[in-house]
Amino acid sequence: MNYFFETYGCQMNLAESAALKQTLRDRGWVAAASGEEADLVLLNTCSVRVTAETRALGRLDHYAALKKKRSAQGHSFILVLAGCMAERLGGQLREKRAEIDYVMGTGARSFFPQILEEAERGLAGAKKVFFASEGLRFSFSPSHIEEESADGFKPVRSFIPIMHGCNNFCSYCIVPYVRGPEVSRSPASILAEMRLAGGKGIREITLLGQNVNSYNWEGGGINDEGINAGGLDFPGLLELAAGEAEQTAVGWVRFLSSHPKDLSPRAVQVMADKRVFCRHLHLCVQHGADTILEAMNRRYTRAQYLELVSAIRRAMPGITLSTDILVGFPGETEADLEATLSLMDEVKFLYAYMYHYNPREGTAAYTLPGRVPEQVKRRRLARVIEKQKRHTGELLRARIGGREKVLIEGISRKNADELITRTERDEMAVVRGKPSLIGRFAEITLASLHGNTFRAGDLKIIE
Repeated sequence: MNYFFETYGCQMNLAESAALKQTLRDRGWVAAASGEEADLVLLNTCSVRVTAETRALGRLDHYAALKKKRSAQGHSFILVLAGCMAERLGGQLREKRAEIDYVMGTGARSFFPQILEEAERGLAGAKKVFFASEGLRFSFSPSHIEEESADGFKPVRSFIPIMHGCNNFCSYCIVPYVRGPEVSRSPASILAEMRLAGGKGIREITLLGQNVNSYNWEGGGINDEGINAGGLDFPGLLELAAGEAEQTAVGWVRFLSSHPKDLSPRAVQVMADKRVFCRHLHLCVQHGADTILEAMNRRYTRAQYLELVSAIRRAMPGITLSTDILVGFPGETEADLEATLSLMDEVKFLYAYMYHYNPREGTAAYTLPGRVPEQVKRRRLARVIEKQKRHTGELLRARIGGREKVLIEGISRKNADELITRTERDEMAVVRGKPSLIGRFAEITLASLHGNTFRAGDLKIIE
């Protein structure tokens, strides 16, 4: 039997899809080239914004039509809806969308083998089953490593979840409601997956969590790993991860996402002291005005954020920062927007994920007064995007002529004779080279800039 996945949203969804695929492979299932050829199709969905759910609903329409066509031909398939939208709207979708065989919430992955068993026995579709995650404690998979990348080569980067869920309840955010409370993963399990990744040729690891900085392991029984059984915080985990990486083929480590209120001075210092950590950090600011930050329940001020940025740059000169920026929040004024634009001028992010506020039913902000009109939100967002484009261009142009260490990640989509590489500062560069070099660390010269991607030369393999 074969399978096909469509994964939307964040890196956590990518990691969780990789873990589910491993479960399928362990049972002898084979990846299909497309949903049209699969015996099982799984949509791993996102609920962060309305547009993400709208896209998933459109894909459900597509698969409903495909399922009807294949059923008429005597060859139907099993459709599984998973992820955050499944958690948020699962009960409604079970009743309204006949094409869905299973709805699997974010905390219910432990039921996936049961779905596969029913599929293998020809029982799927005989009854509707909805696995609600309420009351279930989230369980981590032992591996989240993709076996094959989109270009057919072995991946050289991997995401490793270290925690799940969020306790912050930012007023605009649906994540705590669909992911549940924070659960930290055993450090022994994290280190074991790092060793597994290194053995599979992974050269770069990203530690994942909805808020990695609040990682807090309180379990025991792991002294054989050299870990204090009394507990472990995020800086402590970073120290262990650095030591593990240095003993394997893994050369670089990153982590995301970081909440500014929880990124401690000790974590910054560990990152600075251990050169295995890349000199790039995604630090979500969301807004530049204190009134809006308070309404968002972000629990830091503009001044505190800027001081954190200064501390990070003092500890690691040359580090690049990226961020998320949300405009058009209820009550936002033109002066508030100017505060965001001026913060961008002070920090100069390498890049940013920029979007305007979308009301999410069930969040605290949904009932707030002072909704900003759509055309005003779009106009304000355009100003933020334009500002960020200018900063990105300035920062990248200043790097031309520099000699940089890069990880060779794959083949350029635009030219099969070129390789795509990434610097530790999360800048992209293409350079001529052979596919056999994928997965190697190299030095290149940043010769010119096309869009936001460097053209490079003088390729020299170093690891």
